[in-house]
Amino acid sequence: MSLRVALVDDHPVFRLGLAALLDSLPGIAVVAQAAGAAEARALLADDALAVDVVVMDLDLGDGSGVDETRAAVARRPGLAVLVVSMHEDDDAVVAAVRAGARGYLVKSAPPDQIERAVRAVAAGEMILGPSVAARAMSYVLGGRSAVRVPFPRLTDREREVLDLLAAGHDNVVIARRLGLSAKTVRNHVANVLTKLEVSDRAAAVLRARAEGLGAG
Repeated sequence: MSLRVALVDDHPVFRLGLAALLDSLPGIAVVAQAAGAAEARALLADDALAVDVVVMDLDLGDGSGVDETRAAVARRPGLAVLVVSMHEDDDAVVAAVRAGARGYLVKSAPPDQIERAVRAVAAGEMILGPSVAARAMSYVLGGRSAVRVPFPRLTDREREVLDLLAAGHDNVVIARRLGLSAKTVRNHVANVLTKLEVSDRAAAVLRARAEGLGAG
């Protein structure tokens, strides 16, 4: 019997391409697709739909793939969730695994890795893509000496700017302290807001302080 796969991704080109790839493989059939969080919940609430593996994006237009992974595994305890996401930072991987995902790949993974991962999670294995696994192994081998870097998606300079923001400084002070122009600081702040997916400086400061920044 074929492995029954459901796809949850709000990017139609990627989702349809992935569906075509998986349907072309022996012993795998895409039985359902969802373009967002609400559709995924409705799909997985249908007890008549038999699914072995859900391939889940993290950035859904109307919700979070982490939340949908948690809900899906709670509703269907034997379900295997494979996250396929643009993000490969530590925070995203840890959040997905804690929510119940059995695997994590980046969207740039080649077709053979995707096939192998789908079959592996269906068989009860835990699988990480090579780039994700390398980061995880580096952390494990570092042991107690490993230092967790907050917001790994940020550059070192952006993290410095965020740290000073969290400490209560404005752009002028930050520019003076870092030897930058005010315009450059504004650009860094804009990049930080985009990468943290927050709407304003206040929200960024809250996130930063929760991670221990701004205390220096």
